[in-house]
Amino acid sequence: MFLITHEFHPRHGGIATFTEEIARAAVGMGYDLEVWAQAAPLEGDQKPWPFRLRRLPLKGTHDLACLLRLMYELIIHRRRLRHATVYLPEPGPMRAMMGLQFIPGFRPRRLVLTFHGSEILRFHRNPLSRWLARRLIRHASRISVLTGYTHRLLCTRFPEAASKTFLTPGALRSSFSAAPFAPGREPRDEVVILTVGRLHPRKGQLFIIEALQALPAAQRARVEYWLVGGTSKENYEPRLREAAGRSDLVVRFLGNVPDDELARIYDRADIFAMTSIHHRHSVEGFGLVYLEAAAHGLPVVAHAVGGVPEAVVDGVTGLLVPPADRPALTAAFARLIADPELRHKFGAAGREWARKNSWVRSADLLFNSQDREITD
Repeated sequence: MFLITHEFHPRHGGIATFTEEIARAAVGMGYDLEVWAQAAPLEGDQKPWPFRLRRLPLKGTHDLACLLRLMYELIIHRRRLRHATVYLPEPGPMRAMMGLQFIPGFRPRRLVLTFHGSEILRFHRNPLSRWLARRLIRHASRISVLTGYTHRLLCTRFPEAASKTFLTPGALRSSFSAAPFAPGREPRDEVVILTVGRLHPRKGQLFIIEALQALPAAQRARVEYWLVGGTSKENYEPRLREAAGRSDLVVRFLGNVPDDELARIYDRADIFAMTSIHHRHSVEGFGLVYLEAAAHGLPVVAHAVGGVPEAVVDGVTGLLVPPADRPALTAAFARLIADPELRHKFGAAGREWARKNSWVRSADLLFNSQDREITD
């Protein structure tokens, strides 16, 4: 089996995590797997892998040069791929395969795809990419999605996917570790609110700064807002820093941090917040980070958008608010800041909720099982 991706370690993000964990699970099930991934710094290849890893001479972007280079790699190795299972877990390699699916004898014996959300809208908006995606979907043996929301999105835009689409939900990283939950932990006067995600308009960090600034002065004085994540191409970080500078909040920009340090940051926080929105042709299909935060015992504040309600249970593991309701977002923060017992209750429920899925189960559905798992 070949897994071909642009999103792999040392990159951060939900798709990179999904790709790595599905690969590990497949090997654990006995598959002979070779992963093709984007180039990485030398230090990015020091991690031991249970599968063969081939680094491709490309950056892993979606620009034309990267697309053509991947197509070239697929062409020169077509004899290896032709009689194998080829798994494309994200849109970059799908685009390359779309351009090659017309070459006689090139198609792999078995093609497996995973859709996460935003790429569905992007493939559908252009007549040419829509036509190419439909042909690719028809050629696929199996397709997976992480949420019922993404399933509905996919089957609405591409009805031909309905009969072969399975739900393969995300789970916690296999390397995940969290400090033991401490029942009755003494509440601190300071309340740390944490967001983990790239600094991008779709992740909604600006909404959080604005909502916290609208808190009563006494609560605002107790709050620190920590942001973990690298900057994006949309010049969003300067807007966040400007908004933070205009407020009287304590806001800390921590940048990208390694997983072991991130675990310590989670365990120092009191509330996790990520208020994603639909931004242009980008949607929040699920959000593995919500599960990770819940597994650390953090109550979650989020927008009820996309697949987020399938990662955060409103009133059980956190509070969901409509994306356009700014007063409701401030009220959700105010409620959790004022009520440490509620934070503890949501956190305890979240720890159980975050462990309900497993990567082995998802990989089995993706590559083996014939049971349908999608329900609307």
